[in-house]
Amino acid sequence: MSAPGTTPAERDNVRAAREGGRSTVVIIGAGINGISTFRDLAMQGVDVLLVERDDFASGATAASSHMIHGGIRYLENGEFRLVKESVTERNGLLKIAPHYVKPLETTIPIYSTFSGILSAPLRFLTHKQGKPTERGAFLIKIGLTIYDLFSRDGGSVPRHRFVGRKKALADLPRLDKNIKYTATYYDASVHDPERLALDVLRDGEAAHAGAHALNYVEAIGMDAEGLRLRDRETGAGFSVKADVVVNASGPWTDLTNQAMGAETTFMGGTKGSHIVLDHPELLEATAGREIFFEHSDGRIVLIYPLKGRVLVGTTDIDADPSVPARCTEEEVDYFFDLINHVFPTIAVDRSQIVYRYSGIRPLPHHDDTAPGFVSRDYRIERRVDGGTAVFSLVGGKWTTFRALGENLADHVLSELGRQRLTSTAGVRIGGGNGFPQTPRRRLEWLRDNVGDDARGQELFTRYGTRAADVAAFIAAGEDAPVVGDALSSRELAWMVENEQVVHVADVIFRRTSLAFTGDVNAAVIRSIAEELAPLLGWDSARVDREIEQTAEQLLDAHGVDVGVEVATA
Repeated sequence: MSAPGTTPAERDNVRAAREGGRSTVVIIGAGINGISTFRDLAMQGVDVLLVERDDFASGATAASSHMIHGGIRYLENGEFRLVKESVTERNGLLKIAPHYVKPLETTIPIYSTFSGILSAPLRFLTHKQGKPTERGAFLIKIGLTIYDLFSRDGGSVPRHRFVGRKKALADLPRLDKNIKYTATYYDASVHDPERLALDVLRDGEAAHAGAHALNYVEAIGMDAEGLRLRDRETGAGFSVKADVVVNASGPWTDLTNQAMGAETTFMGGTKGSHIVLDHPELLEATAGREIFFEHSDGRIVLIYPLKGRVLVGTTDIDADPSVPARCTEEEVDYFFDLINHVFPTIAVDRSQIVYRYSGIRPLPHHDDTAPGFVSRDYRIERRVDGGTAVFSLVGGKWTTFRALGENLADHVLSELGRQRLTSTAGVRIGGGNGFPQTPRRRLEWLRDNVGDDARGQELFTRYGTRAADVAAFIAAGEDAPVVGDALSSRELAWMVENEQVVHVADVIFRRTSLAFTGDVNAAVIRSIAEELAPLLGWDSARVDREIEQTAEQLLDAHGVDVGVEVATA
């Protein structure tokens, strides 16, 4: 069923109803943590409005490494609480979101036995990076043993294993022949983080009639009339009175507080960039595993297969949130260097890059602490503005979004003097409900609900068991391919009516994987724009503008030239 408050007409109704009105809680920022808090409060029966200045899950949430992980490296920071929570939440997500979160076999190449034994305690005590020193097998073994202790949860993932050079090269023959060992353990991946965030959002909307979410609406101030908002599509402004305001705008938290008249210095985010390669040789060399290791400069980096491509990341560089994050040519060179470090016989070049992206992690202000040692934990800051309690979320990571949302919601409930009615722990998310767990049951489910052809499998991958609703919607009208088996006209109509699609970019970046896998060109953009036009009331000038804006975003932010001429200032 369609979630309430999501069709274009209902979107206008929500905006009209809120103008000059009130909501018990307003959340600013629809990244995964704001969305998680939204869902949790909705499940408690709280009237809550979620606003996002861009599209849902379009900021730091969309710039992740696509990992759901316990954070083995946080052990060196002494963040044992965070590791325990992260591992618990990882194991939980494997159960409640099995349509998007999958076990990920991870292998660490190791070049020495005892390296780092002297420097590791100093890093642990001071959180100073110091001279980079690779961690040897002894330290990694200690870390993985502790990690296994945190990971005990009815066998959610296997324990780690160590092998020597001969067995390691038999398993992964393209690895550097100079390795001494490999260590292999399991974490998890999330193949569509933006869609998982959207699933959590739709669950929140469905949980309570007083829960509404609006994208492309920004907070621009706060005064006696309440929180001042502006619709970025129409330019129209309106105010909403609220008992509690939650600032969950991630790395932009200080900028949002500044817009509301409060100067804060909570944040100190770092930039993380990634590239996506269409490289069959490198893809085969990974053998389906993530390769996770420490480069010569002390940074933790990763190479792993995703959607038939190879994702390579990430950097950790201090960044200014007022400036758009971009993956630079220097970072690309860095990624090529690290690939050569691990797979020295595999050549890579820029022609194989199909997508690049960069985001700013919502880390706390950290003075002279090295970026790699900045805490990935979170805290909640409270202030009162004109009688309204304002909570600012500082920090947070993808893996712990459910627990973080519950924690932040508890602060809000306490402020409101209300009791928690239910927990989100163990509650299945969206298309994870009734998800078939075995190949046989999956085949049966496909045949019964969406068909086991390429199109049915695409819908199942994209929506999980919600694909049954999408397939029924598609079957109820005239349908035609828009992008081969990947997207059809009726599915686009579903996205408009149920997922608040406003721009072509919303479709190619966050409702599908078309941009990520390098399957976008000028013809694809035009086809989607022309199909959206009657659904969203666009004229030919708006269609042309959408095409140009999408091409500009692909080129500027993601290094993809689709051959559309883009006007320059």
